[in-house]
Amino acid sequence: MSGTASYPLEMCSQFDTDELRRLGKSFKKLDLDKSGTLSVEEFLSLPELKQNPLVRRVVDIFDTDGNGEVDLQEFIRGTSQFSVKGDEEQKLRFAFSIYDIDKDGYISNGELFQVLKMMVGNNVRDWELQQLVDKTIIILDGDGDGKISFEEFSAVVRKLEIHKKLVVIV
Repeated sequence: MSGTASYPLEMCSQFDTDELRRLGKSFKKLDLDKSGTLSVEEFLSLPELKQNPLVRRVVDIFDTDGNGEVDLQEFIRGTSQFSVKGDEEQKLRFAFSIYDIDKDGYISNGELFQVLKMMVGNNVRDWELQQLVDKTIIILDGDGDGKISFEEFSAVVRKLEIHKKLVVIV
């Protein structure tokens, strides 16, 4: 793992050789069962992620082959989205994908409800949460199609500079 030759070029563009080595070590440390892949439970073994309600969504996004686990390549590719060198567009697309559960390029009313429900748990009654979701869709849905496109999402989220918060130092 001393060089980047064993990684696809697009994975290496965000990280230098030392960062790739550190990511490999982090992956091995997280791989508690030594299976060569990371499960949701292994991600949740990190104290800083234990209480994060969106860990399962992040694992789903990292898991590009859909097998339910994250291999080293998926881990590096997924983590690269949080690189200091990562661009704003990439980070906004990642944030959007948290909500776009069915990966159809839109955030539906139901998807927004599901993700917000993950975040608030039982602290908000479902009917109140649904009202919030309905209002959010109405406000963000510029073309009136009843769902939020990436362009509609990023027009609002870009102003919040969320991409500056989606950073991991490797």
